[in-house]
Amino acid sequence: MSQSLTRCGWVNLANPRYVEYHDHEWGVPCHDETRLFEMLNLEGAQAGLSWETVLNKRESYRAAFDQWDAEKIARYDERKVAQLLADPGIVRNRLKVAATIGNARAYLKLREEVGGLDPYLWSQVEGRPIVNRWASLADCPAKTPLSDAISKDLAKRGFKFVGSTIIYAYLQGVGVINDHVCDCHCHGR
Repeated sequence: MSQSLTRCGWVNLANPRYVEYHDHEWGVPCHDETRLFEMLNLEGAQAGLSWETVLNKRESYRAAFDQWDAEKIARYDERKVAQLLADPGIVRNRLKVAATIGNARAYLKLREEVGGLDPYLWSQVEGRPIVNRWASLADCPAKTPLSDAISKDLAKRGFKFVGSTIIYAYLQGVGVINDHVCDCHCHGR
């Protein structure tokens, strides 16, 4: 990890996990269904918190939610919910845990209908990431007409914690949108 590289201003350089996420994941086009499902739920879990808080709990989330196996999550019962709400490794919020279970069920339906999040998301941008050219973090929007439309559609499909701002962050995280600022070493990739 090189501290001398120029990075987006939101990165906490003191947290190697955060630097790694910025340098190798954020803004990189993702086509892996499991990761797309994971990130959708982690972005929802982040509501009201910092992304760094959730990122630091990511491995605990993977263990708690069966490595993001949607078929298993969709079958969680009250006993499993109680177990999750007692797990200090995740955000212990009843609404967010319930949303993850509901999102697994909505995801399985989406997978039947359109093949999954990969074809669903990438069809929204004709298969190519949107690469923005922001001079600074202040120029980057919190939401756009694209995130508004996806948010509305996912909510209609039964997904929870998918407001437009959450969806915009999700699109950035999975590389549908590349919002690395122009002077960031990751911008041109």
